[in-house]
Amino acid sequence: MTRESSKDANGPTAHDWDHRPLRSRLMITVGGFGTLALAVAVLAPLVGSTPIDFARVFDRSIPFVDNADAQIFFLARLPRVLAAMVVGSALATSGVVLQAMFRNPLAAPETLGVSAGAALGAILAIVLGFTVTVGPFSPVPIASLAGALGAATAVYLLASAPRRPLSTAVLLLAGVTLNAFISALILFVQYLSDFTQSFRALRWMIGDLDVGNYVPILASLPLVVVAFAMAAMISAPLNLLTLGGDVAATRGVNVVRTHRLAFLTASLATSAAVSLAGPVAFIGIVVPHLVRLIVGVDNRVVLPAAALFGAAFLVGCDLVARTVMPATEIPVGIVTALVGGPFFLWLLVRKV
Repeated sequence: MTRESSKDANGPTAHDWDHRPLRSRLMITVGGFGTLALAVAVLAPLVGSTPIDFARVFDRSIPFVDNADAQIFFLARLPRVLAAMVVGSALATSGVVLQAMFRNPLAAPETLGVSAGAALGAILAIVLGFTVTVGPFSPVPIASLAGALGAATAVYLLASAPRRPLSTAVLLLAGVTLNAFISALILFVQYLSDFTQSFRALRWMIGDLDVGNYVPILASLPLVVVAFAMAAMISAPLNLLTLGGDVAATRGVNVVRTHRLAFLTASLATSAAVSLAGPVAFIGIVVPHLVRLIVGVDNRVVLPAAALFGAAFLVGCDLVARTVMPATEIPVGIVTALVGGPFFLWLLVRKV
């Protein structure tokens, strides 16, 4: 049997996909995952404890002040869906970049200690009763963003000592160590706080998409857009970094510069996401691996696919979080942990 007849008998193979032109793979990937994300974004706001009529939502003959369906869609549910899409995209992108940078399939946005720094900032704002606002940012997101950027800066400074190039090994160890140290500070602050403050802080630390308007989403977009642009710029060098720093250097990649850009990309994306919804766990691990099973390992394709699928995935998780218990809503971080925990263990066993 010839190769051609074998392909006809068995259908397209992964080898065929890998040898398609990059533009063709990007168009198929972005078209497919983009359609999924758009469908989820439109349909998710229609589902909830109060049923609404899709046709009535967009009926211009009814004044908005008298259209309860439109108010529920645009004011109560759509901001939450859009926030989930931004957070899911950012965390998934950060996960792809970190896994390529560290050459470790289990690397995640939590690796660098950025999420822990954001959590510490938010908890201090809650416990100390911060009231300062900056533009569209309320106190908790401001403190969260400051904590995330502060943690990222500390890790970077620890890993880039004078007269020594940026080391991914030192970066990883610094992130893990700082994460443990900040976690201890978080527990100390919680111990000193009262019950109401502790409950509010705990709910935020789990990961919650309780977004009531579009202002926080618009405020986080600049960081996310910059992170996406930088990820696209380093997608090709990241492919070579997965082969090793020496191999990448022999092929013309500025390894130190790429590591720095990758670190900055992951830090900005994670900071924006955590300041908006808290440290939602496992998105940065689950989504990149699911995407790679579908589109392969080329980061030029994986990055846009992960961003789009991450958006749809977190919206789906949030839909479960706000509908599985009709009498109340549970934080979306619980759902992602229930999905991501077993998936992480499967990855761990599979890699051993």
